[in-house]
Order: sequence, then structure tokens, then C-alpha cells
Amino acid sequence: MPVEFVGMIGTQDASETRAARGPVIDPAYVRRFARAHEDGGFDRVLIGYGAGWPEGQQVAAYAAAHTERLGVLVAHRPGFVAPTLAARAFATLDHFSGGRVAVHTITGGSDVEQARDGDYLPKDERYERTDEYLEILKRAWTSGSAFSHHGKHYRLDDYTPQVRPLQNPRIPLYFGGSSEAAYRVGGKHADVFALWGEPLKETAEQIASVRAAAKAAGRLTPPGISVSFRPILAPTEELAWERAQRILDKITASGAAKAAREWRDGGPPANVGSVRLLAAAAKADRHDRALWTPLATATGAAGNSTALVGTPETVARALLDYVDIGVTTLLIRGYDPLDDAIDYGRHLLPLVRSELARRERRPATAAAV
Repeated sequence: MPVEFVGMIGTQDASETRAARGPVIDPAYVRRFARAHEDGGFDRVLIGYGAGWPEGQQVAAYAAAHTERLGVLVAHRPGFVAPTLAARAFATLDHFSGGRVAVHTITGGSDVEQARDGDYLPKDERYERTDEYLEILKRAWTSGSAFSHHGKHYRLDDYTPQVRPLQNPRIPLYFGGSSEAAYRVGGKHADVFALWGEPLKETAEQIASVRAAAKAAGRLTPPGISVSFRPILAPTEELAWERAQRILDKITASGAAKAAREWRDGGPPANVGSVRLLAAAAKADRHDRALWTPLATATGAAGNSTALVGTPETVARALLDYVDIGVTTLLIRGYDPLDDAIDYGRHLLPLVRSELARRERRPATAAAV
């Protein structure tokens, strides 16, 4: 499977190191941000989900309308709209975008934030609901005739799909999570299972868990694996580490990122992914070739927050280390979001793709000798 690069866009110039500036929805900024990723050679951009944030499908539609080939990966939480309505909405967007849509399913790890959108199901039942939701979603995208469903969380009769995705057989499903329930449901349904950036050993263990869950669900082919990082680049190793320290100092001094985490969770993180990042940070600041974890501590592991630090050559080799253990998608975003996306496209992606192309040529060359 080819390696895919995914970035991330937002509707406002803001990050853990940058106080939000401009309106909450800044169309000009979204256009620049999306085009920077397209020009840089990214395959897709993730559009995140948070209670109170701008609605992701509309952001995706706007970004797709102002790019030519860039895919959009829309974060989506089951439970807030009917799965049949979601199926129609995503299928419609897939047609208008020319088949560039993917859906990133997030069941939700924070009871506090789920309640802000009116969802009070406990976590285990949320995963149970997600399982049922995705069954209906996929069926609505692929069924050639009317169908009914009578389950615990959803009941429908004689649903007749009239709009199916442009992509065949359906829109790709990504799935995030690090709990046993996430492995079970994502291993069953996901085309790509998304993890946060842990050390190589722990990441390999998670990949094995996802593959075991897929096998237990009767799948012959396991899902692809995505891993997320926050690369910090500079022309020399020394400058890269100096830059990393400045980012850490700024986040620590402001405390804004940790406050945002506590607002979302009401205290220490409850989701397993954040707990795992904090555990890795407690073991050591540096892991493997270039993984740096203090930013996870500084932000309370609010989302993907571990960095790969170094020159573009060092970080490219670090990314390839993850490819070597089975990663198929690399999700990278910076602490200076727009400028970093431009730098990744200029200096990082070409190095990784060049090495991958060299590896693909090598067996053919060897066979010809």
C-alpha cells in the first residue's frame, strides 16, 4: 500500500503557540491553508471536530471548492445525526468534490465534551453505538436496494438509498482510538486506523492489537495504519532543538493549551490515547531516532502532541522508521500551522517519497541483474 500524507487545516490562524487571530471562520485563511497543502503534495487534510467548532462538512466543501485534487478527511462523531442522513450528506459532498472525501470516525473519549453536544451515553455504549452506526452507514453507501435495520440504538424501515458516493465501492473510513473497544470496532470497520505518535515499540504493539481485532472480526485484509506527529524542522540539528525548546517554553508559559484540555475533559484526560502519550513522556523526553515527548506533558496530551525534531533528513528517516513497522498514513501538522505545512511540502515530503520510490525500484533492479 502506498504511503499517504495527511495534513490538517482549521478555520482560524491559531495553535498551542499562537493566540487565535481573526474571525472564527476566516475564508481567506482556509483557502491559503488548503492550497498550501495541495501545493506541498499532501494527499488529504483532516478537518477536526470539537463541541462548538465550525461544522466540518461545510469546511470540507469550501476547501474542496478551492483546490483541485486535495482530499478532505472529515472528523465525524456518530450519535448526533442519523446514520442515513450522514450517509447522504457525505455521498453528496463526495460528488461535488469529485470523489475526494474520507470520513474520520471519532467515538469520543471525553464524557464532559460529549455532554456539551447533548450526548450522555457512557463510553462503552458509545462504541457499541458506533459499531451499529457504521454498519448502517456502509450499507447506505453500497446497497442497491431498500433495507431495514432494527438494532439497539437505531431502527429504520425500507430505507432506499438514492445517492451513493462517487467513489467505488464507498467513501473510505478512518477510525481513531487506543482503547480495547476502539481496536474492536475500528478493527472491524476501518479502512485506516489512526494512532497518535508513540515510540516505535508501543506503536508496533498497537498495530498488532488492531490487526488481531480485524482478524477476530473475520477480515482477510487488516486496515491501514495512520500515525500522527508534530514535526519541528530546522536546517541543522542544533537549530531544530533550539526551536523545539522555544515552542515548549511558549506553551508552558502560557498554560493555554493545558487549560483548553481541562475545559474539554474537566480534569486529567480520560481517553486512553492521551493517557498513553503522557505515559511515554513520563518514561523519557526522547525516544528512538527523533521522537520528543515533553510537548505532550505541556499540553496535557491534548490531541496529537508528540514531535519529531531535527533536520528534514533526520525527520524523514524517523517517519520511514514508522513505515517500516507497518504505518501506511503519516499525519503531520505543525505548531506554526500554515508556515509549517509549507515547509513540510518543500523539505520533508519529497525526501520521504524519494526514498519510498527508491525502495520500490530496488526489487525490479535486483531481478534484472
